[in-house]
Amino acid sequence: MTAAAFAFYAFALTTLVGGLFTVLSRNPVHSVLWLILAFLSSAGLFVMLGAEFVAMLLMIVYVGAVAVLFLFVVMMLDIDFAELKAEMAKYMPLALLIGIIILMQLFMAFGVWNFSDGAAERVAAPQGDVQNAVALGQLVYDKYLMLFQLAGLILLVAMIGAIVLTMRHRSDIKRQSPIAQMMRDPAKAMELKDVKPGQGL
Repeated sequence: MTAAAFAFYAFALTTLVGGLFTVLSRNPVHSVLWLILAFLSSAGLFVMLGAEFVAMLLMIVYVGAVAVLFLFVVMMLDIDFAELKAEMAKYMPLALLIGIIILMQLFMAFGVWNFSDGAAERVAAPQGDVQNAVALGQLVYDKYLMLFQLAGLILLVAMIGAIVLTMRHRSDIKRQSPIAQMMRDPAKAMELKDVKPGQGL
């Protein structure tokens, strides 16, 4: 067995084990740590495929931000996980049925899986002096520039829509008004009281 094959099987095995224990761990903190292991192993697989940029993106975004955010949220919030698991147990038969259906669909798709013509050339690492990140940048910002901009616009609209749908104006909460603060009259902003010596306010 070559070193590349050994590294592939090691990364693949740790990815599967990390994903499995992410679901099966009883402690939510341990689940997040197993998830980080799965992300790191997936990054190793991407490095072996020649996609160093995607691997570093996976480590920076998912391991460095998302997984750490999950870890802090789980550790800081006082969540009764026993109660949540008791509620989830009621839906276990339905979840098992959905899982079996998804597995059957995956096996059916794997049975008819076939590569298109020229797939090996399209996924091959760039040749010559062009690095992976440079080739990806040329592809995204040259050939698919319009699609990339449209995808960003769709994400921006989705973010604005989510903010608008979840924003609630409550009348019992005092909010700041920047316009009122900038337009205030200094003469009316402060009131002087003449306090006599020996008397309270």
